[in-house]
Amino acid sequence: MLCWMRTTIRVDDRLYARVKERAARTRRTVGAVVEDATRESLARREEARSAGPPRLTTVGGRGPRPGVDLDRAASLLDLPG
Repeated sequence: MLCWMRTTIRVDDRLYARVKERAARTRRTVGAVVEDATRESLARREEARSAGPPRLTTVGGRGPRPGVDLDRAASLLDLPG
């Protein structure tokens, strides 16, 4: 059973103009365009969350060179070439 809810949202004028343009071009209501965009955005976020953390490629080694302070990027400029 579908249940419809009415609500008011604030939208930037330029964004609303783009939504109205798309609604007119696709012969749909502004509400339908907003619903589709919201569903798509939520699905993308859920998909990204379920994918887990990104896998990072690392290179083997024994840590930073002596004299490198990872909390101070400028320390890299002081190292001999």
